[in-house]
Amino acid sequence: QVQLVESGGGLVQAGGSLRLSCAASGRTFSSYPMGWFRQAPGKEREVVAANLWNGGATYYLDSVKGRFTISRDNAKKTVYLQMNSLKPEDTAVYFCVTRERAGRWSPESYNYWDYWGQGTQVTVSS
Repeated sequence: QVQLVESGGGLVQAGGSLRLSCAASGRTFSSYPMGWFRQAPGKEREVVAANLWNGGATYYLDSVKGRFTISRDNAKKTVYLQMNSLKPEDTAVYFCVTRERAGRWSPESYNYWDYWGQGTQVTVSS
């Protein structure tokens, strides 16, 4: 059973930064895609960033390009989301995700991902 535990959320002023972490357990980490979704109140979940295990492909939501960076430490089984220049519209619950099935790279699809963390709240004040 795969478990994902997020941390690092909190309250920050607009223009500030936060780094989210997601620790994975339950299986080999390095060979699987990882990503981050978010869900704001009243809105659907949307993928923020994702990458393949070998860095061969990386996806970013258009609105976060140039501000957010996804990275991973396979030895620590941890994936990170560095968020800079935060905006009030970035306020959401952020979820860590991973996938273990083979298949075409489709990170923007909710159904692409097999496991979800519990989420961590990020609030950006104006």
